[in-house]
Amino acid sequence: MDPDDATAACESVRAEVSTAVIADERFLERVLLGVLARGHVLLEDVPGTGKTLTARSVARALGLSFSRVQFTPDLLPADVTGTNVFDERERTFEFSEGPVFANVVLADEINRAPPKTQAALLEAMEEQQVTVDGETHELPDPFFVIATQNPVESEGTFPLPEAQVDRFVVQTGIGYPDEAGEVELLRRRVDRNARSPSVGTVLDQDAVRELRRAPESVRVDDDLLGYVARVARATREHRHVEVGVSPRGTQRLLEAVRAQAILEGRSFVTPDDLKRVADPVLAHRVVLTPDARVDDVASADVVTDVLDRVDVPTVEGGEPA
Repeated sequence: MDPDDATAACESVRAEVSTAVIADERFLERVLLGVLARGHVLLEDVPGTGKTLTARSVARALGLSFSRVQFTPDLLPADVTGTNVFDERERTFEFSEGPVFANVVLADEINRAPPKTQAALLEAMEEQQVTVDGETHELPDPFFVIATQNPVESEGTFPLPEAQVDRFVVQTGIGYPDEAGEVELLRRRVDRNARSPSVGTVLDQDAVRELRRAPESVRVDDDLLGYVARVARATREHRHVEVGVSPRGTQRLLEAVRAQAILEGRSFVTPDDLKRVADPVLAHRVVLTPDARVDDVASADVVTDVLDRVDVPTVEGGEPA
């Protein structure tokens, strides 16, 4: 799939999801960014804003299988990955797949499960496989996780460790709709009988595989590569940062920048692509110093400051110089 076709496909998916989800255009863009960049998405927002609806609608529009796992304190790793079950007739053990064996997996309220269960997702998210009793099982292709967590309730939760947060290429939130959006939400509810809206199917599995390969053909000139590296490195030297963006995070930033170029309808990267994705891709990878937290400095503030400080490559004639 060439960049033009990929851009058109993304527009079709975004338009279809928008028929069900009332959200800012940039929010849907960031979710698609995770899909295009072959990564995973972490949605952090208060209950009732449409996180589950977004995940289900994206899966349906892409023509992919969908599975939802409600994370709870008593959830076991086997409840996510699956387990070997003894077949009395055959006198053998047979692997029973868990809910992670779907194209799109919604890990709902992921921070409510204990670390051992959270860690069960790590191999799946990074390697696209799970290992049970020493046997490896491949996950469907494509595969990506949309995880949610509630930022306002901390009782009975287990904060995600930095190593796991780093597995998400994008962290974003849907937020409350404005008044016009909320009125539109009510209008749509009046016009249908079902409580929850539904969307149509735009693509299929083969098309999504091709779509996710499209960013690999996006051109990134050397000066833009240097810009990506300087921005990532600057987070490690910032006075409010204890642990900056890792080399893996730098690679994820590059992948997100190329995916953003596709969303913008271009076959080449510009500095504006990096500026548009920097916050959702980098902010959750930055670990602030204790002093910064006391002073109410947010990770997003650090990313903004870094972008202001790092020199931007010159772009001439609409293309990288």
